[in-house]
Amino acid sequence: MTEITEQNKVSEKFVPKPSLPPPPNTTGAIGWLRYNLFDGFLSSCLTVLSLIAIGFMCVNFYEWAFAKAVLEAANRQECRITPTEFGTCWAGVKFWFTRFIYGRYTDTEIWRVNSAAIILILWMIPVWLPRVTAKLNIALSGVLIFPFLAGYMFLGGDRNWFMEIMVSVALGCFITVIIHSLLCLFTGAGISKWIIQLTGFSNRSERLHKFPVIMFAVIIFLLSLFLISDVAFKEMPNNLWGGLFLTLVISGIGIASALPAGILLALGRRSKMTVIRVLCVAFIELFRSVPLITILFMATTMFPLFLPEGFHINKLASAIVAVCLFAAAYMAEVVRGGLQAIPKGQYEAAEAVGLTYWQSMGFIVMPQALKYMIPNIVSNFMGLFKDTTLVSIIGLYDLLGMINAVSQDPSWIGLHHEPLFTAAVIFFIGCFAMSKYSQYLERNLGAGHGR
Repeated sequence: MTEITEQNKVSEKFVPKPSLPPPPNTTGAIGWLRYNLFDGFLSSCLTVLSLIAIGFMCVNFYEWAFAKAVLEAANRQECRITPTEFGTCWAGVKFWFTRFIYGRYTDTEIWRVNSAAIILILWMIPVWLPRVTAKLNIALSGVLIFPFLAGYMFLGGDRNWFMEIMVSVALGCFITVIIHSLLCLFTGAGISKWIIQLTGFSNRSERLHKFPVIMFAVIIFLLSLFLISDVAFKEMPNNLWGGLFLTLVISGIGIASALPAGILLALGRRSKMTVIRVLCVAFIELFRSVPLITILFMATTMFPLFLPEGFHINKLASAIVAVCLFAAAYMAEVVRGGLQAIPKGQYEAAEAVGLTYWQSMGFIVMPQALKYMIPNIVSNFMGLFKDTTLVSIIGLYDLLGMINAVSQDPSWIGLHHEPLFTAAVIFFIGCFAMSKYSQYLERNLGAGHGR
């Protein structure tokens, strides 16, 4: 009798409880407002005070940003409303806006930055198109190959044999991605299937299908090599790079490298091999225990002192490496938390069906862990995007550096608030876009639901 009673108690724990009835008087707009904003004396007082505060801020913001705004002026003195009062000087922001975006990049060469941005967008758009296949390969090619093409377009100058090959490979990959995406959209078949059919290999053994694909890749490479043989861009030293352009370069490389590096470090920290585990733990704890600004100073000022005489490292390259290492250490802990959230039964099930360690991680464990890690991963990306402003302290004119340079211009000296507000809007747009996209991924991947 006692055992039956205990079983009933245990079973009652798993019986779903009936949901609570909806609160009364919440139907319609008036009912919703009454229940959520004016439900009692205290709630009504807080609502009224909040509305007063919001109205006060909106009125003051309108007066600052629009009522007293000066849109056309040659210098800050012309932004005066009265001899003692300045208006909101948007004219200075308008005059400096190109510098905010591109830094000191030559105006006649800005088209190279814009063209590289358009190429990247066209390269990555197929990843979000439902009918396009091989999305993982497209994304990996964009992350691993595109930087060589973009780097040469940004920097210019003479190409050595390595850059000649890599730029040709990048251009060939871009052409292949565009052709593949168009074929998938209009015919439903990828470029590899079309190549196999057009060359007559569709009726042959599958082992032979790779040869026409390889031949097509060689032809595309040679065509790309021919196209860029007579193309040369004016050299633009990276000390002229700046503004939002430089911020996106540093944060983009850091974001692209943080996740794969963090996965490797997290797996290394959980490794059963003592040497690998100790090295990974030491790396993670070292970089997580030191501020980013300290790492930047070490990379740009201290590390060159240990190099042989006459050997110099570019300051921008040092800053990018420092940011990548810092981001990888933090991402490793995020990945480790996601791996620990996976039940042990998943690992055991993978071993039971005969999967190797890397197969179980790639097909079973990591896909589930990444879904649970989406909010933390995006939070790290947003933090990295904002933390790149620290490079202005080591002499790189990123967006914040160009914002500070406005107030030093003799024509616009003392102009602080409007440029800083512009930078805040730019960072908000970038971070808000990443946040909304992470929520989109969570909804579509079912992260955190039905676990």
